[in-house]
Amino acid sequence: MIQSECLLLRGLLGFICLLIMCMSAAPDLCVPLKTVRESLNLSQRRRFMKMNFPINYTIQVYYEEVFRLRNISRLNMSNEEEPVLKRDLQELWLSVSQRGIKRVLRVLPERHPTRQKYLSNLENLFRNFEAVYAQQNPTDEEREPPERIRNISERLDDTTYEGWKSVTPKSLLDNCYRTMLCLFKECFSKEDDSYDYCEVNWRKGNKTT
Repeated sequence: MIQSECLLLRGLLGFICLLIMCMSAAPDLCVPLKTVRESLNLSQRRRFMKMNFPINYTIQVYYEEVFRLRNISRLNMSNEEEPVLKRDLQELWLSVSQRGIKRVLRVLPERHPTRQKYLSNLENLFRNFEAVYAQQNPTDEEREPPERIRNISERLDDTTYEGWKSVTPKSLLDNCYRTMLCLFKECFSKEDDSYDYCEVNWRKGNKTT
């Protein structure tokens, strides 16, 4: 009787140790993402991306770098032959978000407060998240992204592309924040179940966006 209980206890301890090892080997994706969200809060965006710039100040970005909720809806339209996976959209969001930060950094002087006190740190937070995301989502060499996603990626990488759009620096991070809540809502939905973050008009009446 005692021997069987000891064996059961050993098995339970072994399972617990294995669970701990698995948890340590695969960091929670939501932890670094929530840190990104904290840095993207409305007061920070307003202070560093609006108030620190001249009134009506805009920068030039590619059309594809303006990534909104409606873009997610369009890309999600059913295509049985080449379905767009959530991972495709998440990777696109990560690429576009980092490009947006770099676009703003390029126009800022080295001593600009938005660079020193905000964007440089935000860029590092995105790098940290990217590392965890890549660890949890290794590249599938056998799968090619859908044509719609490939076309966007090709235009983003095309240095001769002339599809430019004028946007405010703050709008880039506003879009980044809203699309993040939609594409990674499993990390945030428990905090506030009253909103569907993928609805284009969910933010109406919500003063935290």
